[in-house]
Amino acid sequence: MGAASMERENGAVAAAAAATTEMLSPPRVNSPRQALVERLKDYGQEDVFALLDELSPDERDFLVRDIENLDLPRIDRIIRCSLHSQGLPVAAIEPVPENWVATVDRRTMEDREKWWKMGLKTIYEGKLGVVLLSGGQGTRLGISDPKGCFNIGLPSGKSLFQIQAERILCVQRLAAQVVSEGPTRPVTIHWYIMTSPFTDEATRKYFSSHKYFGLEPDQISFFQQGTLPCISKDGKFIMETPFSLAKAPDGNGGVYAALKSSRLLEDMASRGIKYVDCYGVDNVLVRVADPTFLGYFIDKGAASAAKVVRKAYPQEQVGVFVRRGKGGPLTVVEYSELDQPMASAINQRTGRLQYCWSNVCLNMFTLDFLNQVATGLEKDGVYHLAEKKIPSMNGYTMGLKLEQFIFDSFPYAPSTALFEVLREEEFAPVKNANGSNFDTPESARLSVLRLHTRWVIAAGGFLTHSVPLYATGVEVSPLCSYAGENLEAICRGRTFHAPCEISL
Repeated sequence: MGAASMERENGAVAAAAAATTEMLSPPRVNSPRQALVERLKDYGQEDVFALLDELSPDERDFLVRDIENLDLPRIDRIIRCSLHSQGLPVAAIEPVPENWVATVDRRTMEDREKWWKMGLKTIYEGKLGVVLLSGGQGTRLGISDPKGCFNIGLPSGKSLFQIQAERILCVQRLAAQVVSEGPTRPVTIHWYIMTSPFTDEATRKYFSSHKYFGLEPDQISFFQQGTLPCISKDGKFIMETPFSLAKAPDGNGGVYAALKSSRLLEDMASRGIKYVDCYGVDNVLVRVADPTFLGYFIDKGAASAAKVVRKAYPQEQVGVFVRRGKGGPLTVVEYSELDQPMASAINQRTGRLQYCWSNVCLNMFTLDFLNQVATGLEKDGVYHLAEKKIPSMNGYTMGLKLEQFIFDSFPYAPSTALFEVLREEEFAPVKNANGSNFDTPESARLSVLRLHTRWVIAAGGFLTHSVPLYATGVEVSPLCSYAGENLEAICRGRTFHAPCEISL
């Protein structure tokens, strides 16, 4: 055999051997899936692929996409920071100084008129945006729809979303009428509605099918809050199925990160917005875009503000405003952080509870402060850990949900103003199904009917009723009146049979 032939034969043998070796060798690390396994190992989460070989091709692809869509460095930092913070000592709390709260009894008629006009002028100038926190479903109310779609049983049959949309329409009209010296021009309040992956599509369809309740479609921006994996107490991801992670929304405080990531903070700036009203969807008495609150906020020159109501009784299960640490910033603590003596302590000078200013998720921020908070909360990466039953592939298991809350912003504020409102005028939450002890559709419905009945009587109207008045009343359409004003022309000398809706 010639040299050339021997060389060809040796080459063929070598090639065959190499091919055999490659067939017998494990997959190379640089395959996309193997690279993802290596990334998970870096964060101690490789167990999510433990059952990969038992999955169908479609299930494998679903799991891989699920993991690829995670920002693993961010999530790892959040888990580590949040678990670490649980073991740190918490600074003592102090009552809020009395002069930090604008109480109802200290406000004069002149103050209210000044703030009302100042707020309407600011709205007329397009400087107010409104953010609605609406990521939750109405499961506790017996519906799977977004909570804002819920009808609490008012005579009009209006949903929470419709009531709030009509309050925006009313404020726009008031701002145009009160401020404009010549012919009125349209006034627009941009409404930013935060949904969740569980409510986004249904919310958009609901607004579209109801023609945005009279608002212009382009004055509403929908955006989604984030979700985070649920974890075990040692920080491991919990698998809901062998091919999907258990996840949960990141709390109503996720609004800050969501506004930033969706570039809506930039959108606000481009529209000339300087102040942002932020509230939760489940309060049927909420005064959306309240001119008085806005005027007060501007007058105080604060970075953030919150409406508060007086705690009804020491054991009421509500969060309250406190100062964290000696001379520290304002923040909110949950009722579970107040022991019995603290919860019952009385301020001897005022006769009120020392810790009496309840947080009711009615806030006002400057846009500059929202930008600061979105950056600060993301950098710190500390979330509240809520121990819950988590659906897992082995049935429900105890685990942790990672959440931020809207009040997590207050410690970042150089100044926070507290503005007392009356519970019977501005706070009627809808959280629990009828039959529960509090915060039900029925209790909220009666709050609306009683308040609006007082408006009608004050405006010179009369009521007849076939059931006791405490169990009924009238509903005033938000398109007629925002807070009881301008009702004389409709009500004076007229008799209304309760229950009914008074509309234009």
